[in-house]
Amino acid sequence: MKYYLFTIIASALMVADGLHAQETWDLRQCIDYALENNIQIQQQTVNTDYYGNELQQAKNNRLPGINSSLSNSFSFGRTLQYDNTYADYNSNQTGASLSANVTLLKGLVLKHSVDMAHYDLKASLEDLQKAKDDVMLNVTAAYLQILFSEELVQVAQDQLAVTKLQIDRTRKLVEAGSLAKGSLLEIEAQYAQEELNLVNEQNNLQLAYLNLYQLLELPSTGQFKISQPILPVVSANRTVLNSMDVFRTAVQLRPEVKGAEYRLESSKAQVSIAKGNLYPTLSFGADYYTSYNNKYKDAVGADISFSDQLKNNERYGLGVNLSIPVFNKFQSRTQIKNAELQVMNQELTVQNTKNLLRKDIEQAYANALAALKKYMASNKAVDSMQEAFRYTEEKFSVGMLNSVEYNQAKNNLTKAKSDLAQAKYDYIFRTKILDFYNGTPIEL
Repeated sequence: MKYYLFTIIASALMVADGLHAQETWDLRQCIDYALENNIQIQQQTVNTDYYGNELQQAKNNRLPGINSSLSNSFSFGRTLQYDNTYADYNSNQTGASLSANVTLLKGLVLKHSVDMAHYDLKASLEDLQKAKDDVMLNVTAAYLQILFSEELVQVAQDQLAVTKLQIDRTRKLVEAGSLAKGSLLEIEAQYAQEELNLVNEQNNLQLAYLNLYQLLELPSTGQFKISQPILPVVSANRTVLNSMDVFRTAVQLRPEVKGAEYRLESSKAQVSIAKGNLYPTLSFGADYYTSYNNKYKDAVGADISFSDQLKNNERYGLGVNLSIPVFNKFQSRTQIKNAELQVMNQELTVQNTKNLLRKDIEQAYANALAALKKYMASNKAVDSMQEAFRYTEEKFSVGMLNSVEYNQAKNNLTKAKSDLAQAKYDYIFRTKILDFYNGTPIEL
């Protein structure tokens, strides 16, 4: 057993020395790194850029469309001449054109298209913020889990140290004949069990670090140790934010609600676009054309130069076009009805999003109150168990109690301390969620 104890102590010292050499990160550093490297956030950023391009294109659609073309053709063969004879006729013809067209009126479709793209971009930005918020909450939960695991490791180490001292005392009592050797064996068995408990808590701590590393997109090898923040004091006098007050604030701030509302406005713009397609389209166009043919000659039979032909053959055109939809198999009517159904569906989505937010806040509020009550009860339990264990330890030291009763009192104290730590960190996390919904940044 001494060799086993030496191995555990040496391993613990090596781990502690390795962690001491590592960099220490606080919660803000962890969150900032996660926001910078999280894949989901990067994907949502790409989506936001996409909708930004869509908005710019919707605005660009109001600009004129300009096209140009160049052509060159060769003709070979025979042709009938003015004297009613055939002769070889090979020609080379070049043409150039430039045209422009702009939509003047189309039932405000272009305007509503810009509006829709604008709302889509805003919704995408809210989706990006929601992704960031989720990462911040997940990192905070992982960070607090590490603090909780570290506290459980400390509890296990403290209990192991107490049991080690009790082994020494029991051995002396056994040697003095005040206790049977069985008491020493039972205490040593308890010590072995507590060694296993310490190993389990250390493993849980490593898993908690692994979870944080993965949230930060870091490899599983040891990267850093988190800093120990000054945690808020938990007391019965500490107030918990009212759930309805938090909801009234959150419904105005939360990105999932704002994103759903922007998508509702986008669907309304889609209805306006569908209705706009029922109206005539008025457009204005202009074009320019010129050409060259190597067979063209002047009045005296001389070839006309390329530049002169381009100048002499210029043609210009201006035109207005009015396209009036008459009947398209009721496609426009169907599009309007479907767009209106999408509005109804999105209205339900907005309401459902608000309901889910309210339920989440109510759940967080109930959990925070429950954690506070559990913490206060656990705190009293720890005080009682410590006093009971002190009394039990004194009686056991003089041989008035057996090792079974001693171990039972010690295990009760350990469980009470573990419950207290769990309630404390659960309460801190739940209140941080409420603060976050209420618009307060997450800090420790």
